[in-house]
Amino acid sequence: MSLKALINKTFGKKETFEMAASPAGMYCFQCQEAAGGVACSKAAGVCGKTAEVANLQDLLLFVTKGIAFYNQKAREYSINNENTDKLIFDALFATITNANFDEDVFMNKIETALEIRDIIKKELITKGVKFNNLHDSAKWTGDRSTFAKKATEVGILSTENEDIRSLRELITYGLKGMAAYGMHALHLDKISVDVNIFIEEALVALTDDTLSVDDLVALTLKTGDFGVQVMALLDEANTSRFGSPELTEVNIGTRNNPAILISGHDLNDLEMLLEQTKESGVDVYTHSEMLPAHYYPQFKKYDNLVGNYGNAWWKQKEEFASFNGPVLFTTNCIVPPKGKVQERIFTTGSSGFPGCVHIDAVDGKKDFTQIIELAKTLPAPTSIEEGKIVGGFAHAQVFALADKVVDAVKTGAIKQFFVMAGCDGRQKGRDYYTDFANAIPEDTVILTAGCAKYRYNKLNLGDIGGIPRVLDAGQCNDSYSLAVIALKLKEIFELEDINELPISYNIAWYEQKAVIVLLALLALGVKNIHLGPTLPAFLSPNVANVLINNFGIAGIGEVEDDIKLFLGN
Repeated sequence: MSLKALINKTFGKKETFEMAASPAGMYCFQCQEAAGGVACSKAAGVCGKTAEVANLQDLLLFVTKGIAFYNQKAREYSINNENTDKLIFDALFATITNANFDEDVFMNKIETALEIRDIIKKELITKGVKFNNLHDSAKWTGDRSTFAKKATEVGILSTENEDIRSLRELITYGLKGMAAYGMHALHLDKISVDVNIFIEEALVALTDDTLSVDDLVALTLKTGDFGVQVMALLDEANTSRFGSPELTEVNIGTRNNPAILISGHDLNDLEMLLEQTKESGVDVYTHSEMLPAHYYPQFKKYDNLVGNYGNAWWKQKEEFASFNGPVLFTTNCIVPPKGKVQERIFTTGSSGFPGCVHIDAVDGKKDFTQIIELAKTLPAPTSIEEGKIVGGFAHAQVFALADKVVDAVKTGAIKQFFVMAGCDGRQKGRDYYTDFANAIPEDTVILTAGCAKYRYNKLNLGDIGGIPRVLDAGQCNDSYSLAVIALKLKEIFELEDINELPISYNIAWYEQKAVIVLLALLALGVKNIHLGPTLPAFLSPNVANVLINNFGIAGIGEVEDDIKLFLGN
């Protein structure tokens, strides 16, 4: 597809990109489901969040930039408020697509953010610090009665230049992904001060109207650099606590016991739940992005962690109904529940939904008694499938098979690897990825991470000399493993450039964690990544042009044409 055709397909007419929010609406284009491929701009988004929630999320980000400004100054004077980094992470994480839909939660977060911001400011004033020409996000003081009005003034469209707006949003979404991974690492007592400082610097930079397009492009790439760092930090946090993922068969059937379904990404929450349910007679099943928990040695000691139930996040409606037991959301990927099912959905961490019970941590611990007791009163899950799926191919496991993999490449048994990491979603066009997996030659291997795997991880694609043709590294953050594997192969084959490897990148995206994965891959020098099922609506034509020309970013086309293109390269 030509550059002009790709941009026209992605954006349509220019005036469509400039569409403004209605007076009672929102303006949000941070996920792949942005209405019409442009933006959600009415009373509710495609994801289900209301305009009020969307606007409050914009306001929370606005106030968070003020906190970042003051905290930068505080660091200069060795003033350290231990709550600040966590608050910034939480504010960014809670505004990720499908994480939190609760208007009251965002009201409370904004009020807390303003309080902490003012505490830092007062401490600085006592040190003799004076503030001149302070940008608005740092000086604004408000109450709930002014939140709605202020929210409409500070949203996405408050940046008039479409290219500046596009880059600011691209960086913001990268920061949201970084914060999500950083928060998971923080829950496992792993912290990177350098990452925290960069997030603050980037948030403040997003308010600087003197920065040019070139300045923001440079900041975008720097965001990718720190994306690599935060994913490495989370990888260390997970493996040091739970062991390195290993080749594992995961049951997808059910047992006849009452059970709890745990969804999301937070392994620390899973560990606490398993500790509280062991020997209780209550089974625990993973759902969607929690599937890779089965690959970690530490979790295999729990006899009641019995399998994975269902598929990717977007199939919740029917799968939660047939599961029968309570569901615990640890992070994003909530589909707004309806009816009786909502009575057995619980949230924790940065996730939330009105009417669902939220479980907070007290001194770092969470009490899941209410969920466990409810599970005991409900029927066992209804079986929806039988069998096993294989995963656990993070970098340590693949390195253990390195001789076998390298030999298969050298002998020609494996001709090509396809990195098909990323997200799944509801769009019909995502059938492309199932068709692609079915159509690629039998001498090729898929490397995957994230819930995109559900499009093909239950296909019978066989193996190559004992090497499964689908190597699942884990969650979306475990895309880091795929990069580490590629770098190791580059070293083994003594190549100068990572792009000389027989690896093609055909990645599906949905939300902001996929954005930081993309930026991290670009920072590592990976080029010619194909992104689908559509290019992000938040990319202006000029910014898309920069990515296409400098990094070879492309969309997807017809399966057969794309396979010929990949194999030809």
